[in-house]
Amino acid sequence: MTTQEKPKKAFVSVVEMSEMLDLSKSRFHFLIQAGVFPKAIRHESCRRPVYDAKLQQECLEIRQTGVGHNGSPVLFNQKRRSQTQQKPCQGRLPITEEQAELVEAMRSLGLTAKAEEVQLAMRELFPTGKDGIDQGEVVRRVFLHLRGKKK
Repeated sequence: MTTQEKPKKAFVSVVEMSEMLDLSKSRFHFLIQAGVFPKAIRHESCRRPVYDAKLQQECLEIRQTGVGHNGSPVLFNQKRRSQTQQKPCQGRLPITEEQAELVEAMRSLGLTAKAEEVQLAMRELFPTGKDGIDQGEVVRRVFLHLRGKKK
């Protein structure tokens, strides 16, 4: 749920509320203690702190406006993109599963190689592709090529 959406449940837990706000649990708890967000209420039926629809809406408005429950201004950082969402560097092709396996094969042979190094070696050694070449031979050639460059 994004911060623009309206609450869909009558009650949500503190963890669910932090997720609705795109905040970590620890950051959300810190902001509650600082008075930026209202404290959860304890409902008799479940004995857990929960946010009812009204408190949910208030929290979402605080996130949107940047004005805390206590009236103080609050700035929110954007969530970092995970590594799987990051765009590949310009000029580089995304790493394939086969290249990742080659990097791992190099490690198992005692040679530390970066994915970019394996990509370059593959381009140099097999400019027209490696059709018909045994995988063991590919590993051997890449290993010897990279080992020669490391010396």
